[in-house]
Amino acid sequence: MVPANTRIAFIGGGNMASAILGGLLKQGLSAASVQVVEPWDEARERLARDFGVKAQAEAGASLADATVVVWAVKPQTFRDAAQAVAPHAKNALHLSVAAGIRSDSIKQWLGTDRIVRSMPNTPALVGRGMTALFARAGVSKDDRALVEQVLAPTGATLWVDGEQQLDAVTALSGSGPAYVFYFIEAMTRAGQEMGLPAATAQQLAIGTFCGASELARASSEPPSVLRERVTSKGGTTYAALTSMQQSGVADKFVEAMQAACKRAAELGDEFGRG
Repeated sequence: MVPANTRIAFIGGGNMASAILGGLLKQGLSAASVQVVEPWDEARERLARDFGVKAQAEAGASLADATVVVWAVKPQTFRDAAQAVAPHAKNALHLSVAAGIRSDSIKQWLGTDRIVRSMPNTPALVGRGMTALFARAGVSKDDRALVEQVLAPTGATLWVDGEQQLDAVTALSGSGPAYVFYFIEAMTRAGQEMGLPAATAQQLAIGTFCGASELARASSEPPSVLRERVTSKGGTTYAALTSMQQSGVADKFVEAMQAACKRAAELGDEFGRG
């Protein structure tokens, strides 16, 4: 759990901030220890209603009390937000959950090297997220531990050695839930076309993804071996996988993820200058 004397400021109060915030409050962190900077009136009202936290429209002197500042803003607004926050939060540990923005840019804007950059994903909303983390040289061992405690309610975390790896992380796990939803949609559609009711097809598709994922997590064997075990030559699974292989599904999927990785790098170039 996060130490009781920790004070956390969120810059941005959207879905990811709400996922982290909600989890921390469930673990016992006091709402009085949290503040949020959120320019949208409706979002501030929701935060106050749902979590009982103080939400303000602009950065101010109260940010000087923050132990950790969590950056949950869109890449295109990060720079302006950082320039407004920087005078008030130079002593804080900064945790960015914003896609694409590199830590060199964040350091330049905030004037500190105590920066952890992360790439979470949307299953964090239900406590089953996967978040990769990169720490700059100014981040201490205790800082790392605190970041892990802040993110613990959202799911699992892992550290990467090089920041450039976060572009690949973005393509794999950051965008990954959308790929899963895409396949669930396709499986549901196929089920309907084969005569199943829509609700039944969707329930089967979702249940299959959940079960297969848990089996892969629990097994010491690689996914390729698990796949082979349910693929009898000449059987139904063999027919489906042969069709996919002939269509080049795996290669196209890899190409798609490479496109996502390329776009993640472009975001850093596009919004991280100056």
